[in-house]
Amino acid sequence: MDQQPTTPGQGLTRPRQLSPGDHIAVVAPSGPIDPERLTAGCEILRSWGLRVTVAPHVLDTHPVLGYLAGTDADRAADIQAAWLDPTVDAVICARGGYGVHRIVDLLDWTAMRAARPKPFIGFSDVSSLHEAFAQRLGLATLYGPLAAGASFVGDGPTAEHLRRTLFEPATVTVLGSPTATPLVPGRAHGVTAGGCLHVLAAERGTPAARPSYRAGILVLEDVNEHPYQLDRLLTQFLRSGALDGVAGIALGSWEGCGRPDRVRNVMLDRLGDLGVPVLGDLGFGHCPSTLTVPLGVPALLDADAGTLTLDHPALVPALP
Repeated sequence: MDQQPTTPGQGLTRPRQLSPGDHIAVVAPSGPIDPERLTAGCEILRSWGLRVTVAPHVLDTHPVLGYLAGTDADRAADIQAAWLDPTVDAVICARGGYGVHRIVDLLDWTAMRAARPKPFIGFSDVSSLHEAFAQRLGLATLYGPLAAGASFVGDGPTAEHLRRTLFEPATVTVLGSPTATPLVPGRAHGVTAGGCLHVLAAERGTPAARPSYRAGILVLEDVNEHPYQLDRLLTQFLRSGALDGVAGIALGSWEGCGRPDRVRNVMLDRLGDLGVPVLGDLGFGHCPSTLTVPLGVPALLDADAGTLTLDHPALVPALP
């Protein structure tokens, strides 16, 4: 199996930060794209001084399965071509939605490992690719907004936090939110990992899935899952060993998942006995205004203070 496992407790390789004039590619690994929102998102990226290329199949729709943006082969080819292109400095996904699971094993990970590291951005279903980039490439990534996503196009703070993460990463090493609340108090240190709960649960048992999030700070969020469904997903995590030895957990948004008190009760019931700090409502994920959370970076979770503090910026300084 073509896999490069990560080492618990170590940070992953960080790509370099961006500078005006750099080149970013937009890909669509999952669901079909709204053309107007894609245009608006690309204009934001250009306003930062980036050169933007939209991959050839981004606006495709699968000929039979209309919930996919084009065929599996075409979506995978767009990602691989963007990653292997030496002129591309970063890759951002246009949208989430189901579909990434179908293409992870179509990518040539040996070739991608030989390419220059670059920032990779996306969230939701893109969680499968974040895990693959961590496990197979040993690369830190950014769990952040999508180029054609509603929060990126419609919310200034969401776009600005991503911009600062890409261009001025030293200014956003402390992640916090006015809504952040300690569910289980305490402090813990570890390497960040995670993403969308139901996507990560579906990764359990696949060839490239990590055995557990041991020694890590696990970040989790989801959308449109009823409390009993969240219970089932977290129980899958517990029974599969995914949470064995986890250092701490930071929870994001649970939009459309029911009353907040019921979601909180599920989180406390399933996670409260792990004996690790659990921070709720950190303000990332499927919410109207969202933070960009670096994955694969050592960080201190302080549930009492409501913060996740990176040991160092998510991206390394640009070459002089």
